[in-house]
Amino acid sequence: MSSALFGLSTSYLRSLLVQKHAAGTPTSSTPSTAPSSPARTSIPLPQPKGLKWPLSTLPRTTHPYLFLARLDNPAGTLLLWLPCAWSVAIAARKLDAPPSTALYYTLYFVVGSLISHSMGCTVNDMVDRDLDRLVERTKSRPLASGAISMSQAFAFLLLEVAIWLAWLAQFNRYTVLLGAACIPLVIIYPFMKRHTYWPQAVLGIAFNWGAMAGYSAISAPPAWAVAGPLYAAGWCWTIIYDTIYAHQDKADDLHAGIKSTALLFAHRTVPILAAFSTGMLVCLAYVGWAAGLGLAYYALAVVGSALLLGRTLLVTDWDDRESCWRGFNANVQVGLLVTAGVWADYALDKLLA
Repeated sequence: MSSALFGLSTSYLRSLLVQKHAAGTPTSSTPSTAPSSPARTSIPLPQPKGLKWPLSTLPRTTHPYLFLARLDNPAGTLLLWLPCAWSVAIAARKLDAPPSTALYYTLYFVVGSLISHSMGCTVNDMVDRDLDRLVERTKSRPLASGAISMSQAFAFLLLEVAIWLAWLAQFNRYTVLLGAACIPLVIIYPFMKRHTYWPQAVLGIAFNWGAMAGYSAISAPPAWAVAGPLYAAGWCWTIIYDTIYAHQDKADDLHAGIKSTALLFAHRTVPILAAFSTGMLVCLAYVGWAAGLGLAYYALAVVGSALLLGRTLLVTDWDDRESCWRGFNANVQVGLLVTAGVWADYALDKLLA
C-alpha cells in the first residue's frame, strides 16, 4: 500500500508548477522565547545538505515538497511511530494476539506515521513561514525561502490529507474517531509557540496519540489502565526530547519572539527534565505492572531508558547546538529501548507459551 501511495504522491507533484530551484532545510523545529538571553555559538547547525538516495533521484521540481514533508529526515516520523509500536506490542501480548496481527499493525502504523508527520510539518511551515525566516536553522525551508508558494503548499496539504484519510479508514470505527480527534491539535500546535512557553506540552499531546490508537486498533476501546499511563509516559518523553531540541535555536528564538520550554527552563533545564524523566519511568513501570509484562520489559524499557536518559542530561552542553542535537538523537534511542522491551517481552511470551 505504501508504494501505491508514494506513486500517487509523485504523479501529483510532477503536475505542480515547475520551480526555479529546490531549497529547504531537512530538519523540523520546535521554536522557543523566555527569561534570559542565551549566547550564540559558532558550532555549525546539524542538518543534512541535500536529499539522499532514492529521494535524490526524483525530479528536482519535487524536492521542495519532499523537504516540506520532511521526507529526507526520518527522526520525526520515528518519534511519532514509536508509541504506536509500544501499544501494539503490549495489546498483542495482553490479548494473546498472533505475531502476524502485531506485525501487520506495527508496519501499517509506519505508513500512517510517515503521512501524519508530513501533514503536520506542512501545516507547521505554512503557519510559521514568517518566523522561520528569523531562525538560522529554518530560514531556508521551502515556504520561508520562497521555493514554493502558499497556494502550492495548500494543494500539497490537501493531497496529504486525502492519503491520510484513506489510511485511517482501514481501522475499526473507534480508532477512526480517535485518529480524527487529533486533527485540531495538529492545527493549533504551531500557534502555541506565540502564546505560551509550553508548546512542547501540546506537541506531546499530539505526538503520542499512537499510544492509544495502536492499542485500539487491536482491541477497541483500549484498556485505559494500560494505554493511559503509556500515553502519559510518551508525553513526558516528548517534553524531554523537544526541550533538548529547542535549545538549538534559543538565541534565534529569543530574538524572533518564539516561546519554548528551553527558554522557560533555562539554567534549570537539567533538574526539570530529570523530573519529567522520573515521571516517564514511573509511568512505564506502572504499564509493566498493569499489563503483566516480564523481566525483559523492565530491563530494557525501564532500567535501560533510565540509564540513557540520565547520561544524556549529564553530558549535554545546553549552549552547544551540536551537543543538543546529539542529546535529541539519544532520546530516539530511548524510544527504541522501550520498543525493544515491549517486543522482547511479547516474543518471549510467545516462545514460552
